[in-house]
Amino acid sequence: MSKIYGKILDTTMFAYSHTKRQGWLQRNSSQAILSAKGGFGVVYKGIIDDNVRPGFPSTAVAVKQLNPDGFQGDKEWLAEVNYLGQFSHPNLVKLIGYCCEDDHRLLVYEHMSSGCLEKHLFRRSGCGLTWSKRMKIALGAAKGLAFLHGAERPVIYRDFKSSNILLDEDFNAKLSDFGLAKYGPMGDQTHVSTRVMGTIGYAAPEYILTGHLTARSDVYGFGVVLLEMLLGRRVLDKGIGRGQNLVEWARPLLNNNKKLIKILDPKMEGQYLPRAAMRVAKLAYLCLNENPKGRPLMSQVVECLEKFQTKDVNHEEAMLQKGACHNSMGAYKEMKDKEEAKAKPPKEPKLFEPLSSKAEDKVGNVARVFKKRVIQGSIKFGLRLENCHCHLKFVQASQGNKTAHDGWFSNVV
Repeated sequence: MSKIYGKILDTTMFAYSHTKRQGWLQRNSSQAILSAKGGFGVVYKGIIDDNVRPGFPSTAVAVKQLNPDGFQGDKEWLAEVNYLGQFSHPNLVKLIGYCCEDDHRLLVYEHMSSGCLEKHLFRRSGCGLTWSKRMKIALGAAKGLAFLHGAERPVIYRDFKSSNILLDEDFNAKLSDFGLAKYGPMGDQTHVSTRVMGTIGYAAPEYILTGHLTARSDVYGFGVVLLEMLLGRRVLDKGIGRGQNLVEWARPLLNNNKKLIKILDPKMEGQYLPRAAMRVAKLAYLCLNENPKGRPLMSQVVECLEKFQTKDVNHEEAMLQKGACHNSMGAYKEMKDKEEAKAKPPKEPKLFEPLSSKAEDKVGNVARVFKKRVIQGSIKFGLRLENCHCHLKFVQASQGNKTAHDGWFSNVV
């Protein structure tokens, strides 16, 4: 087996006998299993106390046991120990310890009580995540990626998805599962060539086609998750259409404000400003650019979300406190009406201003009525039509002439 390299931070190597005494790996207890999915193996819930680590306060932990028959193996287990053992950041899950004894491979993490983002985002019942929580999670996840990309030796996460974003009791986001992480290009290198791995729907298109891995590959994955958070749909949503994923279906709509408001997650209705949703959608649009050079850096994404969140989360709280959970489409129309009113202030009427189409219609109607009455009057009193010819001519001239007569005539009408 490969050697663990680098400086491992405050991390404990546990003996397998300790894990058995603590009852961490009890398959007969469904409450003890946090997750039974994933290529690595089953994740259990456990407790660390003095019996395991002297002087350590009683702490809930998540224990991940490598499945020898799973998709991932020693290489992925080692990657998790090396990367999480070297890095410490508020938006990366903390590795407390590990076990490497005989064929047993365990990873011991801090326990994230709120589970993963995927569970909250796609739950069928309940109110789900509010707009402000989604933006808080997006910012935290972005900070985690930006930290990895900005390290002395950059790290590419390579498997950014909603199920790998864990949440604590305050919904602070932390990245987990570093089994597919890889060091990025150094010096004059533009990319790292590697076999294509990751999750369908989240992997960047250029990485799938060429195997060339860069930090912008993670930016694409972040854009996919941000899109899922905006729309409340999975990237492989069966309701979209055969042969299409969420990105192909939704990205063309992100720049159309009216269509965007209609496809946003209805569970967030009334919790956000339409302008804020448009800005986040624009960010997702840029992250999902098919040309990797057209995507922003994660540091730029963080800066954008921070500026946006400082203003709009406070506004959302105010809206909710006032009970102003009105229809978002109506709010969008109201906002557009105000913008148009500011952009086009009403003009003061001019004395010789040409008639509007409505005024011209009125003039035409008056001319027809006048002509009819003249004809009726001429028949009734036996007058000759030639005597009224001057009056008809005047009305017709008033209808066609855009001068002082028009202004005068419209005022009369």
